[in-house]
Amino acid sequence: MLLVSLLRILLTRSFRPFFFEGRSGTLPEYDALENLGLYVHIPFCRSLCGFCPYCKEIYDTGKAEAYRKALIKEIDLVCADRAKKSVNSLYFGGGTPALMIDDLKSIIEKLKQYFTIDGGIGVELHPDDISEVTLEKLKAAGVTMVSIGIQSFDADCLAKLGRRSDGIFEKLKLVRDARFEIVDMDLIFAIPGQTNEKLAHDISTAFGQGATQVSTYPFIDFTFAKNIYKPMNAKVKKRMLRSMAEFCRSIGTERTSVWTFGRKGTGKYSSVTRSAFLGFGVSAATLLQNCFKINTFSIDAYIERITEGFLPTSLTLDFTKRQRAAYYLFWSAYAMRIDSSKFEKMIGSPLQKMYRFELFAAEKLGYLRKIDCGYELTEKASYLYHDIEQVYTTAYIDKMWNVSRLQAFPSKIVLR
Repeated sequence: MLLVSLLRILLTRSFRPFFFEGRSGTLPEYDALENLGLYVHIPFCRSLCGFCPYCKEIYDTGKAEAYRKALIKEIDLVCADRAKKSVNSLYFGGGTPALMIDDLKSIIEKLKQYFTIDGGIGVELHPDDISEVTLEKLKAAGVTMVSIGIQSFDADCLAKLGRRSDGIFEKLKLVRDARFEIVDMDLIFAIPGQTNEKLAHDISTAFGQGATQVSTYPFIDFTFAKNIYKPMNAKVKKRMLRSMAEFCRSIGTERTSVWTFGRKGTGKYSSVTRSAFLGFGVSAATLLQNCFKINTFSIDAYIERITEGFLPTSLTLDFTKRQRAAYYLFWSAYAMRIDSSKFEKMIGSPLQKMYRFELFAAEKLGYLRKIDCGYELTEKASYLYHDIEQVYTTAYIDKMWNVSRLQAFPSKIVLR
């Protein structure tokens, strides 16, 4: 916690915390932004996994239909009377988006009324959702990327997460046959009883089963999660990450973020490393040039607010210039590259001018190296970032999501 606070103070040159206010939603100003992405949250699941912290509830046909109508109306509320805009990506997350498989096409078509989607369209898939019919419907809707929540191929690890792997290899063959441009497979590491060898086997199996990218995430024990088993400690997590990085390098993949590895020459599946994005749906976040907005985590409140003709914004953070710069650097560092030109376009000041001392020190300490477009993180830096992200998740994300799940519209949240 102290490390993250000191880093925030250093990068923002201020003791000012991140102050989120609960206030009525105002229309987001996104018209002038470049490299804008879109995100849509589908909050329904067949069953609720204890380890998953995301906003979700058990699927109900009636509520899903009411949610679809509200989602379409939110898009109209945000985007009406604006010029059509190009965006670089569209991602559907959850929850389990495929539970609304017959609605995804109409949601995509609604978004295409207001946006030209230049990049790919991605959808998260639970293994239970994979069928020939579902995959055909995804392709017909224009989906080009899928991210499959495998978590592990090891039966014991899955059992500790409350999951099974029934028929997984037959299902992954269907995915291969469907020929999506990008196939991401999500894995979790530091599950109790998991070894470096088991994790390496999971990664090898994922690539062998058609993954173009493997995203690995440390098992994090959120305060509001209902885990029967607890993650292994921080030292074990870091050792496993180091072993995993070495293994992925040995099999010829490239590291595309701190926790992500991909086949060379393939595209990336990443909904979090966009410099700006619009979020639609319950709990969805919107990141703009000067502010960060979060929709309510209550599905009922979301539907009610939109039905009344109002935006479902729950919390808004108005960035100072240096807060925005710090946020930009945090997620650029996750992707292990900091683009100086993109930084200046978003923040309005040269990277070197704002952080000359920090960049010099990071280079001398072996955390950054210069490249043509700016800087890239070294292997050494990736492990420091891993430590910082773990604390960030506990200090910031856990607190915000926990308050938001208990209060539909909090009055404020202060993150120090």
